[in-house]
Amino acid sequence: EDAFALQETQAFITGTGVTQPKGLLAAPVAADSNSLPWGTLGYIASGAAGAITTLDPIMDLTYAPRVQFRPNARFILNKKTTAQLRKIKDTIGDYIWQPPVQAGGPASLVGYPITEVETMPDPAAGSLSIAFGDFSRGYLIVDRAGINVLRDPYLSKPNVLFYTTKRVGGAVQI
Repeated sequence: EDAFALQETQAFITGTGVTQPKGLLAAPVAADSNSLPWGTLGYIASGAAGAITTLDPIMDLTYAPRVQFRPNARFILNKKTTAQLRKIKDTIGDYIWQPPVQAGGPASLVGYPITEVETMPDPAAGSLSIAFGDFSRGYLIVDRAGINVLRDPYLSKPNVLFYTTKRVGGAVQI
């Protein structure tokens, strides 16, 4: 179960679309504007190579999606990016990262929940290390029910091997 979850998560973020889902970061990207071509994701540059040091690009990012995609939006980033963001303060000295309101809940960044995904890229020049949006509307996951199990008692005597496969697909749908 854990192996499937790890492989699926990696494919949903960085998959090429060949024998795996087309990942979120495989979609074409362009500088955010009001007239992006269909299927193109917008990005906001942080203004610093490999680091996020101010609140400005985060605020620009939260207002980049159309208004109908913001109510259920969330941030997706890895732990190194989270570590950078936890150190940023607003103009009155409060940290922009906030711990979960209740046990087991998500932490938040400028009021939106955070999901840590280890397969997101580290902060670096030109990397897309933070994703923000309503992923339930913007990324389609197709999951064929069930896991196929094939028993192979012949190849590894005296052991019995089991081959398991699961079919999933995914792609940006904006």
